[in-house]
Order: sequence, then C-alpha cells, then structure tokens
Amino acid sequence: MKRLILLFLSISTIAQAQKLTLEECREMAVDNNRTLRIAVEQTLAARDQTKAYKANYLPKFSATGNYLYTNSSMTLTIPGGYLPTFVPNPTTGALDPNILMTAPDGTPVFKEYAYMPETNLKLKTGSVYTAGLLAEQPIYLGGKVRSAAKMATIGEKIASLNQKKAESDVIAATDEAFFTCIKAEELLKTAQMYNEVVAEFLRQMENATEIGMKDRNDLLKVQVRMNEARLQLRQAENGVRLARMNLCYWIGLPLTTESIELADFDDISLPVDRSLDVTERPEYGMLQEQVALKQQNMRLTRSEFLPQIAAIATYSYMHGLSFNGSRLFDDASFAGGVTMSIPLFHWGEGRRKVSAAKREINIAQTQLEDLTQKMELELTQSLNNYDEALLEVALMEESVAQAEENMTVSRNQYEVGTETLGDYLEAQTLWQKTRCDWIDARAKARLAYTNYLKATGKL
Repeated sequence: MKRLILLFLSISTIAQAQKLTLEECREMAVDNNRTLRIAVEQTLAARDQTKAYKANYLPKFSATGNYLYTNSSMTLTIPGGYLPTFVPNPTTGALDPNILMTAPDGTPVFKEYAYMPETNLKLKTGSVYTAGLLAEQPIYLGGKVRSAAKMATIGEKIASLNQKKAESDVIAATDEAFFTCIKAEELLKTAQMYNEVVAEFLRQMENATEIGMKDRNDLLKVQVRMNEARLQLRQAENGVRLARMNLCYWIGLPLTTESIELADFDDISLPVDRSLDVTERPEYGMLQEQVALKQQNMRLTRSEFLPQIAAIATYSYMHGLSFNGSRLFDDASFAGGVTMSIPLFHWGEGRRKVSAAKREINIAQTQLEDLTQKMELELTQSLNNYDEALLEVALMEESVAQAEENMTVSRNQYEVGTETLGDYLEAQTLWQKTRCDWIDARAKARLAYTNYLKATGKL
C-alpha cells in the first residue's frame, strides 16, 4: 500500500494535487529515507554476523593440499661381511648361537657363517604432494564460542534498536517538515489577507485623495505600508516553496514537486502521560545492551586464559619419495586426535585483562544510570514545552479575536475621523502579527507533542 501511495504521488507531479496527511508523510519518509536504509542494512549485517558466530558450535571441514619439488637425494652404503648363525634350542625354542669353539682370547668361533653382500641405498625426493580432508571440532574453549555468539546476538539487538532510533529521528524530522510547510502556507494566507486589506485601503485612499478629502501625505504612508505588504507576501511565497522542497526531500518526492496539498493542523490538545518512564526509548535499550555486551566481553577475555580443547580428524593421500627406484608413499590414510592447551603462567596478564573488562562493565552501568536521568529530564522538559505551547495557543486565539475586533473598531473610528491614520495602520499591523504568532504557536504545539512522543520512545 505504501509503495502504491508513493507511485501515485510521483505521477501526481503532472496531475492533480494529492492531499497528504501526517501519517502518510511518515510512511513515505520511512520507506524512502536513505539514513534509515543504512540502519536497516546495519541490522541485517549484525544478523548475519550472529549466524556466523553461532556456526562456531559446529565442526569445520576444509580441504588441504601441499606440493613440493626438490632434486635433493640421499645415498647410503651398508658394507657387506660375514654374519654369525643361530640354531633353535629344542628345549626352550629359543635361538642359540651356533658356536663351534671358543678361541683362547675368549672370542667365539661359529660353526657356520652367513655372508651379506654390500648394499647401496638411495632416497630421492623429486615431486611430493598430499591432498586430504580436515575436520575440526571445538570441545572446550573456556566459553569463548558461547560468549562470542552471545556478543553477536547483543550486537544484533543494538543494531535493531539503532534502526528504531533512526526511524524515530526520521519521523520527528518529517513531522517538523510537515508542520513547517503547513505553517508556511498559513502564513502565506495571512500575508495575502493582509495584502488585500492594505490594497483595498490604498484604493480607498487614492480615491479620497483625488477628490481632495485626504492629504497626499496620508496616501504616501499607505503606499509605504503597501510596499511592505508586497515584500512580506513575496517572503511568504518563498517560504512556502522552500518548506515544500524540504518536505519533498524527507518523503522521497522530487524537490520540484509542487502539486501537493497538506491536511491542516490536527487537534493540538492530545493525551500525555505524566510518568517519567523512558524505558521504551531505543537509547535506553541500547545502553542496557551495552552493559550486557561488556559482561560478555569480560567472559570472552577470561576464556583466553582457560584450557582450550579441540578434536581433529584428517583423511589424506600422500604421493612421493623414491627409494631405490620404488615409490615409498602412494596411499591414503586416516588420522585423528585431540589437542589441548593449558595456560600456566603469563605474569598476571589474564588477571589484569579480566579486571579491566570488569571496570568497563562498571563504566557502562554508570553511563546507563547517568543517561537515564538525563532522559527523564528531557522528558520533563518536553512535557513542560507542550504544556506551555498549549497555553500559548489558547492565549493567541484570544489575541487574534481581540486584534480583529480592534482593527474593525479602528477602521470605523478612522472613517468617522476620531482616529488617526497611524493608529489604523498600527491596528492592521497588530492584526497581522497576532495572526502570525497564532499560526506559529499551533505549529510549535504540534512539534512539542512530537518531541514528547520521541522523549518517551512512542514515536
């Protein structure tokens, strides 16, 4: 539905005007704001990071391979000679030396000898390569995997809260652009009304001057006021153009779009909650998650100085090494094992790092308490601003009615000659100023309510 509204509004730049409400502008701004798109991408990136860390619970498989070529070789010659013989003992079954006699010097003389010829051995490296599969499964890493996965989950929550905050900022900026645009259009209407009043008075003054009923000096005073009214009208027109461009920027329409109309100010007296509850604000949630993140970081730091145990398994094929012209390795094999690392002594490094991580937790907790009070002060200020804005609107409504009555009375008195021209012109100026202040007060009241909603986290 939002996309259809946006498409219709884009086409409406060359068609008839579309009347937009505040809610429609908010929806369009949320759909099209670039800053919010970045926040959404950050949330998705954090979500992917969480899944990546959780994958550390599962075994990892990888293919391995190595290749080596060298022309180095090794040769070894085993000299030949005569070797003694042994005969089996029929009683014990063991092999006894086949001794014929013992020489005078005690050297045994064997009855028979075996002759071993000289042997030449040659080991050649040449091309050697291996290829295989490796599996690794963490068994116990001191809680590192669990802490890292929890930190990633917390990071995802922080990114989601940051997205909510960015959305709140966009809506607040859209509200400001929306009511500023309405305010500019209302000021333009007031400028047009004032211009018409002065123009009509100028026409009457010119007619009266021609027939000699008024002095030319009075005519000049009215002409000066007419010039001021024209300038104010031009300023109001430029203000509307700029305010409309700003609104188009926030809701995603071309800046040159002119054929749009805005709904008038809604009811400015809206319900408020006087309790200072800021727990719904995304900033509060982000601070809480920061404390949890620091706690997990402390556990992660501690895991670096705890035993690390992991299981590995590999199935690989090795080819290479030539021994006397025959291939020495040319088959596949399986191997498995467990690795373990136990930190023993690091000169107090682990204890100090864990202590530093605990202090970071205390800092985050203190920041949460401090900023919570500041947010409560901000909420109180927003309530006061809204209360004062409502009072200002009520007072300005009375002032507008009084200024209109004053201008009517002043005109009547001027026409019968009981009031000066300056007093009548001053009554016109007072009416214009009072009406502009009333319009400004209404816009200020609606923006004050938006700021209140933002301060409570309900925007």
